[in-house]
Amino acid sequence: MQTFQKKIKVEQEDLDELDHVNNVRYVQWVQDVAKEHWLAASDAVTRNEVVWVVLKHTISYKHAAKLGDVIIAKTYIKDTKAATSIRMVEMFDQKTDKLIISSETEWVLLNGKTLKPMRVSEKIKDAFKSGTPSST
Repeated sequence: MQTFQKKIKVEQEDLDELDHVNNVRYVQWVQDVAKEHWLAASDAVTRNEVVWVVLKHTISYKHAAKLGDVIIAKTYIKDTKAATSIRMVEMFDQKTDKLIISSETEWVLLNGKTLKPMRVSEKIKDAFKSGTPSST
């Protein structure tokens, strides 16, 4: 599977009362990197026809990130069945390469007009395999 990645620099507003990145911020970053991967892999026509929604997030917190740390967020599609797709997101400390968090999110593909679940097309699956835009 194609892996998408981005760098995230930890800012003051990302921290909790312990001066670690807030758990809620990680959830936001997991969603942000997933969306950016979708935008990079899909075309405008496809994005107007379908929408992804989260069914379930599972996150394991391994190490704390602090102010000024640079995080490398990596994501890929682990599995796709019917209308669902399992997306992995892992975040690593750029300096130490230590795993900070690992997440698995189950996404459901909906028809953009009816908002009813729809099967993930081969073209969408292929877009995540090759990294090229797809059309449903």
